[in-house]
Amino acid sequence: VERLLEARPERAMFPLANLRDHGTWDDSDHPRAMRFWIDRRGRPRAALGLSREGMAMPVGPAGHVRALVPALAGRTLMGFAGGAEAVRAAMAAAGVAGAPAELDADEPQYRLSLRALGVPKGQGALAPLSLDPATAVRWRMAYDLELHVTTGEAARTGAEAWVAQAIKRDGHRFLAVDGRPVAMTGFNARLASIVQVGGVYVPPDGRGRGLAGRAVALHLSEARRAGAETATLFAASARAARTYERLGFGRIGDYALVLFRGRPVAGGVSA
Repeated sequence: VERLLEARPERAMFPLANLRDHGTWDDSDHPRAMRFWIDRRGRPRAALGLSREGMAMPVGPAGHVRALVPALAGRTLMGFAGGAEAVRAAMAAAGVAGAPAELDADEPQYRLSLRALGVPKGQGALAPLSLDPATAVRWRMAYDLELHVTTGEAARTGAEAWVAQAIKRDGHRFLAVDGRPVAMTGFNARLASIVQVGGVYVPPDGRGRGLAGRAVALHLSEARRAGAETATLFAASARAARTYERLGFGRIGDYALVLFRGRPVAGGVSA
């Protein structure tokens, strides 16, 4: 399984990071512990990962992924994440395509060799989120609301939990000018040689000034010094895509993120 996933790291950052950090269902009861099914032994072509909390993560060609979906029959699902073709094929086979969702998007996915990274000129330097946790919470709430991930009081509760974890993991940064945060960036998954950029946010009054690009580039430069060779990300808007393209990111396809409203049960499965 690991060899298969590591051969497609841009599509498999979440299952690989979960496997590394939380193990499998056999040895961990963590919500993000993983179980995997493969289409054949020896040299598998596709894998279907499922976290304990119900996030399904297919990796591989859509046809081979579809053949694995019967393993989900009767299971309660939180959502799907992975290459768009594999995810859409798996959702259709599981009978949950079109189920009510807080987030259901195919986003353009990008990749960059960090050897080609340049840092745009400008003001500001990176600082930890512990510089101003209250601002980090406000910005994370705004980020989630813009993506329609959550609403109401759940947005604040989720943002507070996310910031506490982000500070603990030290995976996110502010871009600060004169000690004041002006942008936020981070890695939502990180392996030895590749990082996945996520959680990038600039408040509306700061947009259009190159702050996001400088924040991301500075953080990637830090990752490069620590040994990372490649970065990947998916863009939630045309504005974000333009920012990443200016940094040298090239598009490699589409990535699907689906978070269900409620917990549909996989059914109607067909191979």
